[in-house]
Amino acid sequence: MKPIHRFLWILYVTVALSPRLVFAHSAVEPVSRGDQGWKDRQDLLNKRTTEAGEKAQVIFIGDSITQGWEGEGKEVWAKYYAHRNAVNLGIGGDRTQHVLWRFDHGNLDGLKPKAAVIMIGTNNSNGEDNTVDQIADGVTAIVRKLREKLPQTRMLLLAIFPRSENPSLARGKVLQVNQILQKLADDRNVFWIDFGYKFVNSDGTIPHDLMPDYLHLSRRGYEIWAEAIEDKLSAILGYTRVKAEQSGAGVSPAGLTGEWAWTMDTPNGPVTAALILKQDGDNVTGKFARDATRWLEIENGKVNGNEFSWIVKRDRPNGEMISYRMTGKVEGDTITARAKTTLDGNEATSEWSAKRK
Repeated sequence: MKPIHRFLWILYVTVALSPRLVFAHSAVEPVSRGDQGWKDRQDLLNKRTTEAGEKAQVIFIGDSITQGWEGEGKEVWAKYYAHRNAVNLGIGGDRTQHVLWRFDHGNLDGLKPKAAVIMIGTNNSNGEDNTVDQIADGVTAIVRKLREKLPQTRMLLLAIFPRSENPSLARGKVLQVNQILQKLADDRNVFWIDFGYKFVNSDGTIPHDLMPDYLHLSRRGYEIWAEAIEDKLSAILGYTRVKAEQSGAGVSPAGLTGEWAWTMDTPNGPVTAALILKQDGDNVTGKFARDATRWLEIENGKVNGNEFSWIVKRDRPNGEMISYRMTGKVEGDTITARAKTTLDGNEATSEWSAKRK
């Protein structure tokens, strides 16, 4: 064999046999992570699957946001999923390639769940790590491999959640990935569910009380997740739907944060005006529109479950200051409440309501 031909032959064999060149890009190449914490978590998940076996009815697949069901989301998990023998297969920091590796190294062994909830890809979107198409390829590979390994399992493929406090290139990248991923749904074996809008205010910002670091969820964020998938998941599992009030929360998925239109009956007829609220944990701030240019600030705003209380003060034409003690509850996109005050020595109560804009 001539030297040039020998060189070309060696080059051909090297390329053909190189395992790294089989894959188009990193998002679809199954790889493990080298750190000990990840290995320990992987071992724990394999132990879970062994213990659960065929009793597991639903599995959750993802990264730190899924793993967070064991942290901020643990109480919501206990109400919605513990009785369904659910298994959490989330590992913080994972990307699509790591989930693909886990599928081949024990995470699915012995399982025959009715449903799998998948939410993965946000870590692939960091900086220039992967393009939109590559991230979509990675998630698609996960869906296909899961279908291959668990052919009887039906998948709830969730849109990747929005991230960053304000609209950004990172959030736009995620939205573009979601536009591709929704095409994977066939409404027979794969169901697409997108509730990311529930994590975003009308001005495009993400509320701190839903995502404290604008990536990971608070307990309220996990309530949103659980409620958003409950109809489809309960139908697949054949369980009675868990109602929001049964979760111990009874809270609107979006909480009180947002813009509202509030209405109160007066002797001159109903009055409707703007109301802006911001909920941060158990605290509420905000303001009621008094007229086109003046606002009444909320003081001492508190939330307990789906019930709230606060004080609003306004001045009268005679210079007197009156305080309204307001209490009520939020259910979905509706507020029902009452305002109590003392006027000319007499206690007065007025009912009011509000609708989310």
